[in-house]
This record gives sequence, structure tokens and C-alpha cells, in this order.
Amino acid sequence: MNQEKENFQLRNWELVSINPNNKNWVWSDYFNYWAISIQSVIGFSLIASFYLLYDLNSIIVLSSCLIATFLVFIFTSIIGKTSQSSGLPFPVILRLSMGFNGARYIGMLRGLVGIFMFGVQTFFISKSIGYIIRIILYQIDNQILSNEYLLMFFYGLNPLDWFSLFITLLFQLYLFTKGPETSRIFIKFSAFFVYFGLVIFFIIIISENYNEIVNSLILSTNIENAISKKNILPLFYITGTMFAYFSILIVNYGDFSRYAKNNKEMKLGNFSLIINLIIFSFFALLLTVGADIILTKNSISVDRLLTNPNDIIAKFDNSVLTVFSLIFVLVSMFSTNLIANYIPSQNALINFLPNSLTLNKAGYVIIFFGLIVGGLWLSIFNQSTIIFIIDNIASFFGPIFGIVVADFYYVKNQKINHKELFYPKDDTEYVYSGGWNFKAVYSLIIGFIFSSSLIWNPNLSFLESFGWIIGAFISFLLYFLLNKK
Repeated sequence: MNQEKENFQLRNWELVSINPNNKNWVWSDYFNYWAISIQSVIGFSLIASFYLLYDLNSIIVLSSCLIATFLVFIFTSIIGKTSQSSGLPFPVILRLSMGFNGARYIGMLRGLVGIFMFGVQTFFISKSIGYIIRIILYQIDNQILSNEYLLMFFYGLNPLDWFSLFITLLFQLYLFTKGPETSRIFIKFSAFFVYFGLVIFFIIIISENYNEIVNSLILSTNIENAISKKNILPLFYITGTMFAYFSILIVNYGDFSRYAKNNKEMKLGNFSLIINLIIFSFFALLLTVGADIILTKNSISVDRLLTNPNDIIAKFDNSVLTVFSLIFVLVSMFSTNLIANYIPSQNALINFLPNSLTLNKAGYVIIFFGLIVGGLWLSIFNQSTIIFIIDNIASFFGPIFGIVVADFYYVKNQKINHKELFYPKDDTEYVYSGGWNFKAVYSLIIGFIFSSSLIWNPNLSFLESFGWIIGAFISFLLYFLLNKK
């Protein structure tokens, strides 16, 4: 009886191969996925900052971003096939190369990053919700916000902030635990809704000062400046930074590619990232430049530009427009939190404790730690330290990618023994040595040393954004050589 229980200990209905009838994602679903991946506040600020840092030259910025997204297209299409063909999520695919225990612990690295970033994103979502609540309360009675009880602080947050945080967490718990089909619908709605909001703002801004904005956009396409030798390094840096922005989504892309109807639909959907980048980059430039012109009633000034959409919204002295704008921002942040943080963490947790956790229970764990991170952000965590820690953990993801790809395509020849993936007996294929494949572990460590050294060593900092790719290549090559017969 105990032996029978042991044989099933790695099996969980959330981890098994997707029913072919439920593999219904087509290219438009992946268009929506990539749309909300780039529609984040961070994505907007990043692209807008590129224009700011490099004299608003849209050609050099767009070219760099296109190169970066093309690399993302290649890498996601490669690793996406592992889950698309098998129907298995990323943590289970990891068992092929890492072994049962290796997949549990190494896979949780992605889960920990996701849980932490879920809490951080939740904190910023709650701040936007708190802002909306304050606007509404002020419209009802402008004296309410002066109440002494609302001005009391506990762990860096006042009662309204804590209320907003709890509301944010509970809403995400309700929405995100409904299952993959609900997530698919929400992703579709979010992509359309945010683009709709951007179009509305496009109309508002362009109608305010059409000639000045158009002239500024034309000046941003300075071809002579774009082909100058001085832009070789900016092209390199922007490409690396933009790729780094998407890199955290690549390694666990299988969590979403498993739902693809076929490999062709997945690849077409992945290619749509490039289309989304062009669309969103245009809006980022337009809204950044246009908002400045409208707000200052003056010609564009690089020194004055605001790149954070929340900062831009705050400058408009119109409560209706502010609330309207924040709703679009909120939808964007909720959807980004779902695909970039919640779902990867959920699958990693279930894979870590498949006997104990279900879809809902994993959600409770994420929400709990989201409360810890979000609630203690201001009082305990140092932002610069956090970024450094996250960057170092993320240095593992490139090497993990390299090992998974080398194992699936060249060592296993795209063959998966589904039965033995869930039955950890001594004579099964994926047990290796005590549940660890040490060839993969060695390859991972060496790849991590190379990728993380770009963060630690100031002399190599110019390659930091490409650490993911370098680590992936090193681990791929080493794992391939170690398994060469």
C-alpha cells in the first residue's frame, strides 16, 4: 500500500498532460499573451526611457527593440515546443533533464521569483486602487481624507493603503484560481481593453495639439543620426536591455505553450510579439511626447519628459480622466501579474508539493506571501538590494533554458516517457541519482557562474543584459558534451 502511494506521489491533475480537446489556443491567444506582456507600466517606462536616453531617435530604438523581440521569438518557439508537443507545464518538463528532485528545487527558483514579484506588483496595484478611492472620497467630502484615523501608519501603510492591499489580493485570488479557460478569457479582455485605452488617449492627445506633436514625431525619425557610428553601442545596449526584460518569461513559456492547438499556431502567435512591440512602442513615444506638449504648452524638451504613465496621469488636473486612466493601468498590471508571476509560481509550487497542493491551495500560498511582500515593502525591503538579488537568481534561467533544450532535442531526441515522469521508482528513466541529474547540475552551475559574473564584475557590465544568452549557450554546450556518446 505504501509502495503504491509512493508511485503516485508526483502525480497531480494540474501537472499531467493537457487533454487534446483543451489544447485550443491559436495564434490570436498568443497575440493577446504577448500584448499584455509588453503593456505593463514597466514596459511603457522602459521603452519611453529609451527614447529619452537616446535623443528621441525612434529609428534606433525601434530597430533595437525589434532585434530583441526577434531573439525572444526564436527562444520561445524552441522551448515552447517541449510543452506544446507534450502538453506538460514547465516544472514537469524540467524533470526530463534535472531529475525528479532537481526539478522540484530548481523549478522553485522560478516560483520564488514569481511569488516575490507578485507581491511587489500587488503593492503597486494597490497604490493605484488607493489613489482611485481617495479621489472618490474627496469628491464625496473633501474633509474625509483629513480624518486622523486615516492618517495613522502601521508598517509604512495607512488604513486606506492596507484596505487597498487586501482588496487587491482578494480580487486576484478570486480571478486567478478559476482555471486556465478563465485566465485565457481575462488575457484576451485585457489585451483588447488596454489597446482600446491607448487609442482613446491617442485621440485625446493628437486632437489637443496636432501640428506640434506630429512635428516632434517626425524629428524623432532622424535617419542621418540613426546611421551614425555613435549609435552602434546604443543599438547594442537597447537590444540587450529589451531582451532582458522578456527573458524571465522565456524559460517557463511551456506553462502557456502547452495549450497551443499545434506548433504552427504557437509560432505565429510568438511572432506577433514583434507586431505588439511596434504598436506599443508607437503609443509609448506618442503619449510621452504628446503629454509633455499638452501639459507645458511648449516645444518638446528631453530634460522634462515623464516616462512613467502614472506620473503622466498625475499631471492632468482632471479627476474623471485620472480615474479613467488608472482603470486601464490597473487592468494592465493585473494581467501582467497573472502571466508573469502568478501562473509560473502556481505551477512551481504544485510541482514542489504535488501531493499536498491544488490549484486553489497554491493560490492561497501565493496570496499569503504576496501579503508579506506587499505589506512590508516600504518598511523592510530595500529596492536596490532586491533588484540585485532578483538579477542573480534570474541568472539561473538562461542556463536552465540551455539544459532543457539540449536534453529535449539532442539527448532525448524529443521523446518523453509520460508514465515514468510521475512514477519515481529506482529503475525509472528520470530518477538519475537520487532524483538528481548531476550532469545537468554541473552544467547549470558553470552556466550560472558565467552569466552572474557579468553582474558581479564591473569590467563586464557592458554584457550584463546578455548574461541570459551567454549562460544559456555555456550550459547548452556543456550539457551536450557531457551526454555525448
